[in-house]
Amino acid sequence: MSSEKSLLSIIELGGYPNFRPLYKHFGYEPIVVFSMRKALGVLKKTKPQVVVAEFNYQSDFRDRTSSLESLIAVAERYSEMKLIVFFEQEYAHQFEKLCASYKFFATFSYPIDEKMIGETLNRLAL
Repeated sequence: MSSEKSLLSIIELGGYPNFRPLYKHFGYEPIVVFSMRKALGVLKKTKPQVVVAEFNYQSDFRDRTSSLESLIAVAERYSEMKLIVFFEQEYAHQFEKLCASYKFFATFSYPIDEKMIGETLNRLAL
C-alpha cells in the first residue's frame, strides 16, 4: 500500500459524519481504524501523509491526557506527516496543554464542519 496519498482516520468515539468520500474527493486513499492500538500498527507500516484523530481526554491516565500522545510519539519520527485533530470543546483546556508541546496541522472542535475539513485538505495539496 503506497503512503503517497494515504490518510489514516482514527475513529475512537466518532460523533461526526463519515468523511471518507471527502477524503477520496481530495485524492486520498483513506485507511479507517477504530482504536489507537490498531492505528499505531498502521502508522508504522504505511506512514500516511495525513492522520485524522480525536483527542479523547482520559483523566484516569497517570502520565498522559489521552491516547493521542502515543500517536504523537510515533508521528514525530515522520516530519512530513500532518496531524488533524478533533476535540470536544469541554476539554479544550486539556487539549491546549497538548498543543503547547506539539504543533498540529489543524484542529477542530465539535461539531465538525465538512467544509472546513475540505479547506484544510485543500491547503495540504498546495
